[in-house]
Amino acid sequence: MIVRNIQKKVLLALERQAVVCLLGPRQVGKTTLAHAVAETRPSIYLDLESSRDRDMLSDPILFCQKNEDKLIILDEIQRAPNLFEELRGIIDSGRRKGLRTGRFLILGSASIDLLKQSGETLAGRIEYISLNPMNILEVATDEQEKLWDQGGFPESLLAKTVEDSFSLRQSFIRTYLERDIPMFGFRIPAEVLGRFWTMLAHNQGSLLNASQLASNLSVSAPTISHYVSLLIDLLLVRRLNPFYANVGKRLTKSPKIYIRDSGLVHALLGIRTFNELLSHPVVGQSFEGFVIENLLSAASDHTRASFYRTARGAEIDLVLELGGNHGTWAIEIKKGQAPKIEKGFYIALEDIKPNKAFIVHSGNERYPKNSDVEVIGLRELAEELSKIS
Repeated sequence: MIVRNIQKKVLLALERQAVVCLLGPRQVGKTTLAHAVAETRPSIYLDLESSRDRDMLSDPILFCQKNEDKLIILDEIQRAPNLFEELRGIIDSGRRKGLRTGRFLILGSASIDLLKQSGETLAGRIEYISLNPMNILEVATDEQEKLWDQGGFPESLLAKTVEDSFSLRQSFIRTYLERDIPMFGFRIPAEVLGRFWTMLAHNQGSLLNASQLASNLSVSAPTISHYVSLLIDLLLVRRLNPFYANVGKRLTKSPKIYIRDSGLVHALLGIRTFNELLSHPVVGQSFEGFVIENLLSAASDHTRASFYRTARGAEIDLVLELGGNHGTWAIEIKKGQAPKIEKGFYIALEDIKPNKAFIVHSGNERYPKNSDVEVIGLRELAEELSKIS
């Protein structure tokens, strides 16, 4: 088992809060991480997709009273949303006995509804932690290409062969379309949503044009917005909003849309090998999305991410507002080891005046581009971000 960097964060959260909620898409490693946490203390694990385990919670108050000396791990909590009301009473009762922290670790595969349900019911009793696919800081130095090619879902990344990895990702996509999304209560034809997901892969990192996508699918623009929100809720797609600055220029208002895992982008487009990726038109945008996800995975949860673009073409791929003394970082992303930077990037730097500016390239070297901009590799920049709390 690969030890995930976030495990320490989960353990610390359990020391200060009664409930810790671990959010992440299916097959990202939530259950494996939960079992690793269980090895650190007396625990009991229930999979709420199992009817037997759900039956064990037919009387949740009695069950929790009998196991109040253990960490209770509830996997796929969205299958039993009514539990949140019961948990509140159980937690408050335990507090009166001095049982204030480390009571429950709950795992969920969808964010918006789960956050709403748990937040309303367990306010002041719960802490949320996101588990993303594996990032650049969790793999060996020589595995960056493999991570970009096959993505960060553990089964895909650790597959014995490239063919196995590709087949696993295709199965993942089919399972989401045919089983998981209907299970969450969304009645969308799998074929339609599959076509939409593939369209997003073709347009990785592009501005969202709901009208064009709607025309291609013969649906309405509001329906496209619903599809996007659904994939964001399932933690499969990222909406990167534009950075707003009072610069007296006309700024882009539409968000950019990224499929969060590069391996899924490639599987949706039928890209089987790294050599096929290098010759595919999506290669640049794929690398951009890969870098953005890795940097955001390494950054503090309090980081605000956006992009900057004006109507005249001044642009920065990623703007990170880090807070405190760290301020704002501007990041341009260029595949290749000798990046060429357009004039629009320097105009954008003059507009927003970041504290630091970087060009992330696909190599490992770090050197100054000029007095204000550094060229840097992905791993080194991710390491810098990981040190900012």
